[in-house]
Amino acid sequence: MQEILLVEDDIALSNGIAMALRNEQLHVTQCHGLHAGIDYLAAHSVDLVILDVNLPDGSGLTLLAELRKNQTASVILLTANDTETDIVTGLELGADDYITKPFSLAVLRARVNTQLRKLEGGTSSAFQQDCYRFDFERMQFFRNAAPIELSKTEQKLLRLLVENKGITLDRGKLIDRIWTDGAEYVDENALSVTIKRLRDKLEDHPSHPKYIKTVYGIGYTWVVK
Repeated sequence: MQEILLVEDDIALSNGIAMALRNEQLHVTQCHGLHAGIDYLAAHSVDLVILDVNLPDGSGLTLLAELRKNQTASVILLTANDTETDIVTGLELGADDYITKPFSLAVLRARVNTQLRKLEGGTSSAFQQDCYRFDFERMQFFRNAAPIELSKTEQKLLRLLVENKGITLDRGKLIDRIWTDGAEYVDENALSVTIKRLRDKLEDHPSHPKYIKTVYGIGYTWVVK
């Protein structure tokens, strides 16, 4: 059974959404405030969060930022403000979709089904670990909820590392996988430079990296915590 957390302070609307979504495959838990939602997520893992941005005890975006520190659940934002600021901020923090009030329950149900199908099909390209969230399809990268700008080469290298976390990747194979433009010769220093740039952007102490480790004489690995 898939788990949905609904964080909406309008009790009538919350009950209507829960009734429309619940079935034999979906369990919906309702919370009516920011702190109740944060407390629930601290103790439970869920597949999808439907999150009102405007809550009586704070912004739903605060909950979204907390969620992205340790969970990869899909998030659909509910907002009464059809403004670029709300939408852009929510997407930058890692929301997967948004819908503006008032809305049709049928439309919301369709959006929910879309997100759940992605989970079932394993089509998510998002990677989550500690303070990091990387979404390679959307080219969105966050550290402590702050966006990070990565070049295409840096993105390729990072994806190879995190998709093979805990495995040492040989320098020669990394060069072959990243520089695929048909060049007959690629200076091995290009890989070292790209590794350094990634560490500078991602690590607290780039000269003593915690995540992107060098395995001397072989290559590099993304450390499993």
